[in-house]
Amino acid sequence: QVQLVESGGGLVQAGGSLRLSCAASGRTSNYAFMGWFRRAPGKEREFVATIRWSAGDTYYADSVKGRFTISGDNAKNTVYLQMNSLKPEDTAIYYCVSAMGGVRITRPQDYDYWGQGTQVTVSS
Repeated sequence: QVQLVESGGGLVQAGGSLRLSCAASGRTSNYAFMGWFRRAPGKEREFVATIRWSAGDTYYADSVKGRFTISGDNAKNTVYLQMNSLKPEDTAIYYCVSAMGGVRITRPQDYDYWGQGTQVTVSS
């Protein structure tokens, strides 16, 4: 059984930083992508970032490019999201996601497994 568990969320002031972690258990060896979506209050789920395990390629939403960095430790089946220069509009529940394959990576339907989410709140 596949399980994704996020950690590292919390409350931070604008301009601050947080580091999210996602630990995967179960059959993780076939994961092609792991990444992050977020859902702000009253908003639809939004793609944040993802990493392709085979080559380490990373992809970011324009809204976080230059501020967030995604990385992974394949041996530990763990992906990280370093969030710097946080803004109040980054406030959301952040979900860890994984996909077994595919060429589309920015839609919720592109991912097979979802974590329970971790709350990130950025105060002004």
